[in-house]
Amino acid sequence: MNATMPMRPIDRYFASYSDDHRNVLNQRIHVVAVPAILWSVVALIWCIPTFGTWMKTGIWAALAMFFAWMFYYRMSRPLGLGMLAVFFFCGCLCRLVEMRFGLAALLWSAVTVFVVAWIAQFIGHKFEGRKPSFLTDLVYLLVGPAWVLAKLYRVLGWKY
Repeated sequence: MNATMPMRPIDRYFASYSDDHRNVLNQRIHVVAVPAILWSVVALIWCIPTFGTWMKTGIWAALAMFFAWMFYYRMSRPLGLGMLAVFFFCGCLCRLVEMRFGLAALLWSAVTVFVVAWIAQFIGHKFEGRKPSFLTDLVYLLVGPAWVLAKLYRVLGWKY
């Protein structure tokens, strides 16, 4: 980036997040665990009961995904569009599991994935020797998925 050009907020977030994720093993764990956690959180919110018959399951997850998407889109339009696709996939997977196996199976799958993925994250940070970024600022819970997606963008030669 040009020295005279100010860094975008997303670049500052990624620089700080990257400082806490230098170890190759920790990075590899994050590439798997962060998307797993993202899906599990969407699935957990998907399972929140709604009141009234006009609302279907998933409405709360749709709202949460929309507000998270707004954060990503404001930080970077290309990443925002990528996260929209990720959220669409998460929603479709939740609906598929719910339709095929039931809401209870979705809930238990989400809890299991959430716990296993967080254990993996903390193991990665043990190897890293640094605490997770979100312990300094909760916004890094949103930065993590975008950081993983940005890694994919770089592999594909796409700008974010």
